[in-house]
Amino acid sequence: MPRAKSTKSPFPSKRDVLDFINESPVPVGRKEIARAFHIRGDDRVALKALLRELQDEGHLERQDKRRLTAAGGLPEVLVVEVEGLDTDGELLARPAVWRRVEQPPKIFMAPERRGRPALGRGDRALVRLRRIEDGIYEARTIRVLGGVPHRVLGLYERDGRLRPTDRRAKRDFLVREEDAKGAKPGELVLAELKPHHRRLNQREVVVLERLGHLGDQRALSLISIHEHDLPTVFPQDALAEAEAAGPAKPGRRDNLRDLPLVTIDGADARDFDDAVWAEPDPDPKNPGGWHLLVAIADVAHYVRPGSALDRAAYERGNSAYFPDRVVPMLPEALSNGWCSLNPREERPCLAVHMWLDTEGQLLRHRFLRGLMRSAARLTYEQVQDAFDGATDDVTDPLVDRVIRPLYGAYEALQRARHTRGTLDLDLPERRVLIGADGTVTGIEPRARLDSHRLIEEFMITANVAAAETLEARRQPCMYRIHDAPDPQKVEALREVLESFGLKLAKGQVIRPKLFTQILEKVGGTPHGPMVSMLVLRAQSQAAYAPGNIGHFGLALARYAHFTSPIRRYADLLVHRALISGIGLGAGGLPAEAGAHFEEAGRHISATERRAQAAEREAVDRFTAAFLETRLGEIMIGRITGVTRFGLFVTLSDSGADGLVPISTLPDDFYDHDEAGHRLIGRRWGRSYRIGETVAARLTEADPITGGLILALVEAEAEEGAVNQGGESAGWDPLASGRRLSSGPRGKVPKGLKKRRTTSAKGKGRRKSRR
Repeated sequence: MPRAKSTKSPFPSKRDVLDFINESPVPVGRKEIARAFHIRGDDRVALKALLRELQDEGHLERQDKRRLTAAGGLPEVLVVEVEGLDTDGELLARPAVWRRVEQPPKIFMAPERRGRPALGRGDRALVRLRRIEDGIYEARTIRVLGGVPHRVLGLYERDGRLRPTDRRAKRDFLVREEDAKGAKPGELVLAELKPHHRRLNQREVVVLERLGHLGDQRALSLISIHEHDLPTVFPQDALAEAEAAGPAKPGRRDNLRDLPLVTIDGADARDFDDAVWAEPDPDPKNPGGWHLLVAIADVAHYVRPGSALDRAAYERGNSAYFPDRVVPMLPEALSNGWCSLNPREERPCLAVHMWLDTEGQLLRHRFLRGLMRSAARLTYEQVQDAFDGATDDVTDPLVDRVIRPLYGAYEALQRARHTRGTLDLDLPERRVLIGADGTVTGIEPRARLDSHRLIEEFMITANVAAAETLEARRQPCMYRIHDAPDPQKVEALREVLESFGLKLAKGQVIRPKLFTQILEKVGGTPHGPMVSMLVLRAQSQAAYAPGNIGHFGLALARYAHFTSPIRRYADLLVHRALISGIGLGAGGLPAEAGAHFEEAGRHISATERRAQAAEREAVDRFTAAFLETRLGEIMIGRITGVTRFGLFVTLSDSGADGLVPISTLPDDFYDHDEAGHRLIGRRWGRSYRIGETVAARLTEADPITGGLILALVEAEAEEGAVNQGGESAGWDPLASGRRLSSGPRGKVPKGLKKRRTTSAKGKGRRKSRR
């Protein structure tokens, strides 16, 4: 309970009372207020009148018969629904019932105590709230409502226990021998909670499906696939339609078979849905200009609206790619067969001719339906090597007539990209290498070559042409939209930049080029990585919708996905709309389809997020399997998330993310500076901030959940030195990993979230040394 403010008069003013209530972490009643301000006797009547006035003026709300809180505040006990994780990895919730117009306050869920399973998205719980600051609360679970999940994916162990794959789960489930369906220890199984145990909140399960032995690391993808309910089996009628497919007849199609179109993809690609070609524009009125052709697999020819294939593709929404497999949107007979632009095989396509000026501006374009024959299947590395002078048998005859013109057009497109000022966040990706036996043999960053960027720019230009054509012809369009950043996140970024002497003026129009300029200024500086992370986190999430708001990141007024209909349903919808709008034959968009685009946009945006989450978690699991043999090693990493319960560190060599629990940091009380993205030790002044490089020891690696636990080496060394009664001065395992405290010792900046580590005996004490 906060202490009352001192006042000149014996009776508090309205401001004094409001400040007292606002500083209280929980609602307070008239008795608590009277006690805090030493109000006795007849003054209690005056206090009652003052509180009534504050309520009438809208400054206070009554939570129950006796307790009050600031207007818009939440009661001390509330039912909440878990929304998911924020960008720092903290679990967020919202009131289960919220009827006000304004957005509800932010509620952070405190970690569950030992023995209680962690909450997940969609779970409801009765919680006790503590207000941290205006509009921000911390919730501690009193009771989970609705019991534990009905279905559980986990590892069946020797003693009849089922160990959940969900890293948030803290307890195992029990499997009786008669309910195991013959499962063997080490097998991955899908189980269901016994019906009567759902009500009693007990944890006995029945095995529904055995998914394979976890000794084969390829089973790790299955965990992500099942946890995110990705459909893996096509209906028989959809498979029958795919198997019945065959070559397309020339008919009214344009003949593109004599053009040397080539596909350029990764070395491990199995389906090829785009081919490219370029030449200098022969038109003398366009000196230095270029003529491009982008040809895309004509999936709409094979997947007709309302068919079994169409229903299956819509359900999946997109393909999902894992280190060892693909869950495709279309059956293999199409995705790797008739819809794949395989070399030297005739394939139907939907193509667009585009003409650029010397500065890469799109002058005009024309869509057509054609028949093509890919001249070669090339990899990014092959193309880059050939352009740099190292040709092979395949690329040598293509260098002058195909590859060099492609790079010429790319350079023009790069100039256009620079002119319009896109947001350039060149984010590293990691590639998991799988051996023939299914084990992980290595993890490496994916190369970013000009050949990658070349294809990206060609595809972006074709996507713009598709959106412009549909808009001009008043056809329904499934736009790829990307909203401007959240103003609150921009304001938080502005405050951080000001601390580095960088200006982001209030009220100015935020454009993507502005962020790129900031990144260029901080590039190579110690705080460059932190600013890069904060710029990334300030961005909105891209989505699909029939209403156009533009694409902020690409700085484009209109944009749609057209170039990957084998793996994205959004592109198939755009193809159908183009076929109908231009009059290119059968397989177009039905007349009533546009009325359902809003719902379709929400659905395929959700399936995209589902696939991305499954892919990311699968990579985490394969990475944990690879690092399991390296426990105890010291690794260099960067702090990429700061939360009230610890730090997230991304390891430099593998790209893996691990948690440093707050309980393992050097002995202190730690305050969470949310605006500054750091933890600050209250007593010793140590500071851990996002973007900083640290040395960490790997202490746990769990392939089942994909979780890594790390301990800062600095923390270990300093604690050991203190235990011996000495100082840790001069200790520096890796120069970039040694960190200095910031700020005066023991000083707590105003407005920080208070977070203390405690001993097992008694709250409020410093944690005992290990």
